[in-house]
Amino acid sequence: MREKTAPKGAQAALRAIRLLKLFTIEKSELSLTQVSVGANLNKTTVHRLLRALESESLVQRNSITGRYSLGAGLMALGVQALSSSDLRRRARPILKLLARDTGETAQLEVPVHDGMLILDEVTGRHVVTATGNIGTHWPMHATSSGKAYMAFDTSMHDQLPETFPSLTKNTITNKVLMKAEISRILKRGFSESVDELEPGYSCVGIAVFDALGNIQGALSIGGPSHRMTKERRMEIGTALKKAAGRLSPEY
Repeated sequence: MREKTAPKGAQAALRAIRLLKLFTIEKSELSLTQVSVGANLNKTTVHRLLRALESESLVQRNSITGRYSLGAGLMALGVQALSSSDLRRRARPILKLLARDTGETAQLEVPVHDGMLILDEVTGRHVVTATGNIGTHWPMHATSSGKAYMAFDTSMHDQLPETFPSLTKNTITNKVLMKAEISRILKRGFSESVDELEPGYSCVGIAVFDALGNIQGALSIGGPSHRMTKERRMEIGTALKKAAGRLSPEY
């Protein structure tokens, strides 16, 4: 939703980064042709970029199939990024309290492009619960965390697209409805997503800020929709408001 202008003289670096972003959970291995088509670059250029990334262990090539996947070097960078995140460090004890008190899975999420990346997660006590999602990237418009971020980051209000992809029959799919949703979120202070990301899953979210009032990400609590009733979501919204205040006490 938000466009950024790339710095001049960084074409090669940007191309290499865009190649890395082509790899997803669904498409973890790609051939040279697939990367070339996905990046809209000729094979010679793509091969050169992949060789450079491979030399730094950022991608690896399967010697049998010739297909590429993300390398161990990226894993190491990811672990380092998680370890050095001040927001994650401060949010960790709060996530533990939220998961303990609500019984549901509590997550810390940050914006990445048009989605929210799960930076940390503490699993709830129920047998049936959301778990193992750290590093997952969800569409912003279909998640409570994403909608909370969109609502409180006012710079995004004028940049909303006219339509949004439909993930379920409950997903908000147009700008008019999203603006109405944002108004409701700003009024009550927290957001909800009920069967919008996938059927049977509901969550509540709230934006978190730094000491200067700059939005940093969002906290969310989610679980099966049969447990996340309207009354329960209101209770969780109140708990999230208190948690957000503890996370940004100076704000």
